[in-house]
Amino acid sequence: MKTAWVKVDPWDKSLVTAALEGGAAAVMVPEGYHQKVKELGRITTIAPDGDLKPDEDVVFYEVTSHEDEKEILTQALSTRVVVRTTDWTIIPLENLVAQLDTIFTEVSNSDEAKAALTVLERGVAGVLIKTDNVAELKKILAIVRDQGEQVSLTTARVVSVQAAGLGDRVCVDTCTQMVEGQGMLVGNSSGALFLIHAESVENPYVAPRPFRVNAGPVHAYIRVPEGKTRYLSELVAGDQVLCVDHQEQAREVTVGRVKIERRPLLLVVAETETGTITTLVQNAETIRLTGPGGEPRSVATLVEGSEVLVALESPGRHFGHKVEETIWER
Repeated sequence: MKTAWVKVDPWDKSLVTAALEGGAAAVMVPEGYHQKVKELGRITTIAPDGDLKPDEDVVFYEVTSHEDEKEILTQALSTRVVVRTTDWTIIPLENLVAQLDTIFTEVSNSDEAKAALTVLERGVAGVLIKTDNVAELKKILAIVRDQGEQVSLTTARVVSVQAAGLGDRVCVDTCTQMVEGQGMLVGNSSGALFLIHAESVENPYVAPRPFRVNAGPVHAYIRVPEGKTRYLSELVAGDQVLCVDHQEQAREVTVGRVKIERRPLLLVVAETETGTITTLVQNAETIRLTGPGGEPRSVATLVEGSEVLVALESPGRHFGHKVEETIWER
């Protein structure tokens, strides 16, 4: 996920408020204004008397030559680095981003932000926004929020759906409304996660709950930000998980509540080009997987050959972090 910091120098309460409301991770203010920021809301401050100290926790570099790039790469190994380019050239950013994924850069308008966040198709880790225009600040913050993770999805074909007894299943209720084609990646193996659709579908039995994904049993893996996984049983209010859509776009959403209840389960078995994969879900018609076009497919209507979206990768994990190792999950 991309990060936005906002530079407010000289002090401007309206800019700080816009930063808070727009989801900025930090504001940079002059000395003596740290407490004024804290009075407006909880957010990290960058200031001589702030949470992060300029030239200690955050270092600023202006790129004027290739030698500057070498120094920046060395410095970025031990601290946060924000780079400035004198005439807003993309090449220095490309050189830095190609070698490191923690670089920030300073931007002053939405065009600069778009360029920085997409350079080499991966973009900088974050931007320090410098503008005295509240409307432009909000526009840039919206651009940053839209730069979610890319998730590679493929189509699997259902082989069978069978009863699997009772189990403790988890509903993940978020602070975000989801729409058709969106859900969460969940599965029995960290290397094979099914796109479980959000409960955003109208039906005659129960009102839609578009903030919810009825994800699966407590043992299952769920994809969270930065390419990691968690067990469903570990999630608590305030955690971050990924909301993923059928077009492979992902965004970070906040867990508001987790409901664990004993329910009848189904085992869904599917085939991909690499082999057989499985997941367990609650046995109820309102539980849906996601078809290749984003269409929600109730587990009650799945048959042999039904196509559903899944995310595949090598399954090795150590406390949620991807590792290269020999492992079998069945």
